[in-house]
Amino acid sequence: MLVLRSAALPRCARSTLFALLCGAFSGVLVASESTDVLTKPAMLTPQAQQAVLLGVARAGERLVSVGERGVILLSDDDGVTWRQVTVPVSATLTAVQFVDERHGWAVGHAGVVLHSSDGGENWAVQLDGNRAAAIELGAAQTEQASTERLQAAELLVDDGADKPLLALHFNDLQTGVVVGAYGLALQTTDGGQSWQSIMGRVPNPAGAHLYAVSQRGNEWYLAGEMGLAVRSLDGGATFEQLETPYEGSFFAQGILPGGELVLAGLRGTVLMSRDRGESFEQLSNPMPISINAAMIDGGQLMLANQAGGLLRVFGSGQIKPMGKAGSPLAAIVEAGNGRLVGVGFAGAVALAPLDPTTAHASAE
Repeated sequence: MLVLRSAALPRCARSTLFALLCGAFSGVLVASESTDVLTKPAMLTPQAQQAVLLGVARAGERLVSVGERGVILLSDDDGVTWRQVTVPVSATLTAVQFVDERHGWAVGHAGVVLHSSDGGENWAVQLDGNRAAAIELGAAQTEQASTERLQAAELLVDDGADKPLLALHFNDLQTGVVVGAYGLALQTTDGGQSWQSIMGRVPNPAGAHLYAVSQRGNEWYLAGEMGLAVRSLDGGATFEQLETPYEGSFFAQGILPGGELVLAGLRGTVLMSRDRGESFEQLSNPMPISINAAMIDGGQLMLANQAGGLLRVFGSGQIKPMGKAGSPLAAIVEAGNGRLVGVGFAGAVALAPLDPTTAHASAE
């Protein structure tokens, strides 16, 4: 687990998800070890099949999952079998996304960003926590930032590569955003060849952890702990904080095809905005358990909670239970055959295909 500043420990302790993302269930990462995980490749082992997995994504017809100690697994049969691939770092990986069948990115501990251009077979490091901290310090100095931001940036540099990235979103092969603990937020416009800090644009004076990022055209939405929700309507040039009726953490979000923005998090809280964040309504959730993950696929928004429950959110604001996976899930994806696949404490879990008649899915 990332060694947190003492003031942040109570925040971490309130969230099973953040503890999981920070590695509480897969070993301790301290500042002195962060260099090691950036220089030591992930160990290839048969036990990787049982690793704690934190992210999963589609790469064409292939599934790619990432998790503890740098494990990356590939499945070419819709999640029935998996094989491990070589990874140049052993930092725990928290999220993954592919924009097509070949090009994808993964993020994780020690501020690492990995890139693949061959469907996940091979990975290269594009960013780490040391470089991310230096980029933010340089931005703070260039932008003549406040004393508080400069001090925070200097502390990032002094701490070294010990802050995890927790979420990412790429619109295409060139433009993407990565976010994480203590308000880490960087963007690229050249496919990850270079990165720019956007921390100075995001209204986050408390340095709240950022857990989720979504984009639709020029609309960007970031969400995190302590009820933090921010948006940009100009492609990330400027951000503003949104007023929400909830002060707990948001771990997941998604944008429905109709433009409805959904935020979800602690205690099963689900909020919906139909006006790009100007106002929110709290939806009635029949399973009021903290929500870990969201998936947008085929025009539908699926949520997964800490009890392994699956929920579908409709544009009308209705939430329907979709079955239970049997164990907590950190991420979900729809495979090429229409089957849902979840990942979490128990590795990868294949779920029955969604039945559009009964709106039901269950673990097999």
